[in-house]
Amino acid sequence: MADSKLLAPELNEAETMSHETARFEELLLQASKELQQAQTSRSESTQIQPQPGFCIKTNSSEGKVFINICHSPSIPPPADLTEDELLQMLEEDQAGFRIPMSLGEPHAELDAKGQGCTAYDVAVNSDFYRRMQNSDFLRELVITIAREGLEDKYSLQLNPECRVLKNRPFMGSISQQNIRSQQRPRIQELGNLYTPDSPRPEKGPEKPHLNLWLEAPDLLLAEIDLPKLDGALGLSLEIGENRLVMGGAQQLYYLDACIPLRINCDESKAAFHQKRKLMVAMPLLLVPS
Repeated sequence: MADSKLLAPELNEAETMSHETARFEELLLQASKELQQAQTSRSESTQIQPQPGFCIKTNSSEGKVFINICHSPSIPPPADLTEDELLQMLEEDQAGFRIPMSLGEPHAELDAKGQGCTAYDVAVNSDFYRRMQNSDFLRELVITIAREGLEDKYSLQLNPECRVLKNRPFMGSISQQNIRSQQRPRIQELGNLYTPDSPRPEKGPEKPHLNLWLEAPDLLLAEIDLPKLDGALGLSLEIGENRLVMGGAQQLYYLDACIPLRINCDESKAAFHQKRKLMVAMPLLLVPS
């Protein structure tokens, strides 16, 4: 669980940043610019034709709604977790698991009775779709995430009571979709980044390996490798506006890193991955231009 406690202001002054931190800031700002350019550049998108999978019937205040769950190999797969690992994450209300999806535009169709309805195409990775076919748990999870994603994107209120059509793999026609073809830019590995007033200790807790990258112009993700830990029990995490400090857990690890961007501490979240990694999602207060 992320702690939004702000650290001492004197530790956040830009003039105290080390040479490594200054270099990281330069790379991070450059990557942010590249990401923003990619979002507005047509050459960075790819047109795909999703393949039909199965169709869900539900409704909204405006009438019948059908969701075509499709798949394409061009969409990246989610993290490779077992169902037990994923279930544990969900039970602990952790946000470390995402299912990449492409949400298509609404299209008007006619149902079997000739009545008007609305259909949406939602595409996931093809390999993940084949895995989902053999798992009721994954299928229900995808349906829930797809419904919530459509609600957020199009300001809908869909009935959570829905059913899978047995003899109809899709409603209407499945349109082509545009997806971003460029992978997110990796920023820089920060395993050897130390605060200027905290010299590298010869003994004591180990400095874990840290990766940072931009998931979007206003979202920074951190991945901290913790191979000696089986869980998050005993870990402490403090996030300031431009600082991340992690400690605890039998004093095995300690990390104190400058983040040269303004972080929204209150909205930051952390989750311990079963592959012995701590994942931290940090929304940004100020996006570099």
